[in-house]
Amino acid sequence: MASTVHIDVVSAEASIFSGEADFVVAPASAGEVGIYPNHAPMISTIKPGALRIKQANVSEETVIFISGGLLEVQPGVITILADTAVRGHDLDEAKARAAKQAAEEALKNRTSDIDYAAAQAELSEALAQIQTIERLRKTTH
Repeated sequence: MASTVHIDVVSAEASIFSGEADFVVAPASAGEVGIYPNHAPMISTIKPGALRIKQANVSEETVIFISGGLLEVQPGVITILADTAVRGHDLDEAKARAAKQAAEEALKNRTSDIDYAAAQAELSEALAQIQTIERLRKTTH
C-alpha cells in the first residue's frame, strides 16, 4: 500500500501544484472530502474554497484557493482541473473584501435574474477567498 498519492492541480493559466501528498481535503460540491492514498475512484465538481494538501515530511499544509472545477480521484492519482486556482499566500484580502461588497450591492440592486445569479456566484467566491485567508492566518499565527 502506497503511503502517498500524487496530486496535480491545474488551471487554465498554469500548473499550480504537482507532487506527493499524505492527505488531501478538497471542497467538493457536496461538501469537503478527505482523500487518502488508495481512495476509491470518484469524480466530483468543486465549489469555491480551500484545497488543503498535506505533503510528506512538510509540517504545514499547502493551501490553494479554487474557484470551481472538477476533481478526479484514482487510487494513486488526484487530478484537480480548476476554473481558477491561486496559492493561498497569493490571495489579496482587500480585493476579496471589495468583491464581496460589490456582490452584496449587486444583490440589493438587482434588475434581473441573470444579474442575481452572477452576483450570487461572485459573492460565494469572495466569501470562500476570505475564509481561505482567515484559515491561513490562523495556521501561521
